[in-house]
Order: sequence, then C-alpha cells, then structure tokens
Amino acid sequence: MTADAIPVGFGAGSTDRPAVEIEDVYKAFGRLEVLQGVSMTVREGEVACLVGPSGSGKSTLLRCVNHLEKIDAGRISVHGQLVGYHERNGRLHEMRDRDVARQRRGIGMVFQRFNLFPHKTALENIIEAPTQVLGMSKEAAVADAREQLEKVGLSDKAASYPSQLSGGQQQRVAIARALAMRPSLMLFDEPTSALDPELVGDVLAVMRQLAESGMTMIVVTHEMGFARDVGDTVAFMDGGVIVESGDARQVISDPQHERTQAFLAKVR
Repeated sequence: MTADAIPVGFGAGSTDRPAVEIEDVYKAFGRLEVLQGVSMTVREGEVACLVGPSGSGKSTLLRCVNHLEKIDAGRISVHGQLVGYHERNGRLHEMRDRDVARQRRGIGMVFQRFNLFPHKTALENIIEAPTQVLGMSKEAAVADAREQLEKVGLSDKAASYPSQLSGGQQQRVAIARALAMRPSLMLFDEPTSALDPELVGDVLAVMRQLAESGMTMIVVTHEMGFARDVGDTVAFMDGGVIVESGDARQVISDPQHERTQAFLAKVR
C-alpha cells in the first residue's frame, strides 16, 4: 500500500487550529477517581499518542472524547463544539441521546477488541452504519466499502466472516468500517493490544498511512516505536493526570519527569 492509499481526513497535515480541546476533565467511577483535572489540545491533522501504565486513565479519557463515558467536571470540544452537552447561562446541560449520536458520526473509534458483527461479512460490517445511520444507498455503500477494503489491503476478504479472518485482518476491517463514516477525528484505543506480535505491523502500517493522509488521531498505545515515529505529540499519563507531554520524539527519547523515565525504561 502506498502512502496516499487512505483518503484525507479533516485537513491535510497539522495546523494551529484545535481539533480537540480537553479542559480540566474529571471522571470517577464510584470512589475511584480515574481522571483528575486532565487538559490537552490536539491540533487539526495531528497525531496525539497517550501512553502510560494500565489504569492510568488513558482509555477512559479517550471514551470521554466521544461521550461513551460522561465526564463529572470540565469540558471537551471537538472542532469547536461541546461534546455531549449544551451550554446555557454558563451551565452545561446534557444533550439528548439522539443528538449525541449525531455528534459521534464525525468521530471514528477503533477498540482493542474488534467489535465486528460475527454473522456479517467484512463488506456487510462496513456498510451497516453508512446505510442505517447516514442513509446511503446500498449500492453506493457497497462501492465505498470495497474501496475502503482495498485501502487497508483486504480487497480479497469482502465475503469473509470475522471467524475466517486473523486478528490483524479483523482490526483492519474495523478501521475500514470507521473510515466509511468519513470521520474528521479518529480515536484508537490500544488497537494492537489484542493481536499476536506478528500481526501488529499490518495494523500499524494502516494507521501510519492514515496519519500521513492528514487525519486527526488520538491513539492510546503501548507501541512506543509508533508513538515516537508517527506521533506528533505524546502525553504520558499516570494516576489520572498527564505527568508529561510534548513533542513525541523528545518525550520518548529524553523524558524529563522521573515517572515517565521509569515507565519508558520498563517498556523499551
């Protein structure tokens, strides 16, 4: 696959305009405080990687960006629009479910587990949302789905069911499915953590090409090489806070905080 194999997302290349603004976000599950005042900005066309130990709040933060988890305090905006809330008279009021669902159309998400419909083929998995949510005709959706499969290197797997695909192939179908909705932002929650080591490279290659196309991405990952080489910025999280953040190569190669240093020394 060539570097231009995946279509351009929201803008081509990083700009100074914020795509995602996370401001002083708190989230708790019962007495467990998972996010404790997290703030970060992701620019349009930027690849932002979240790294850190398990339980540090990375995946929860990602799920808050598309309101799969409701925040307890703070605010999150995507392309200048509050996610999950309306602001009236200085107070935030939660949106109706259908309005939240409408917001999510522009945010693609790829999970650790592939979440494909087991009784549908790869092609059928991809056309489900465009036809049911966007109202696209089946003919147009099928044509686009075949194009998406070709771009993730799986044009010969359109009629295959998930059980007939490797984990890496299933994850690439999941990426194609997300891209079929024409998102302006892609969220990846440890997309390679459930894969056998020899299958990781194919998925990372697709993500790399997506980044090169200009798609704005937030990636929770334990793949430090990917974070260093593809990420524009890296934020190291621990204990529900961002301990250190900055240029990806600088943070990975020369971390300044002792907690970041200790973590990277173990995972390198």
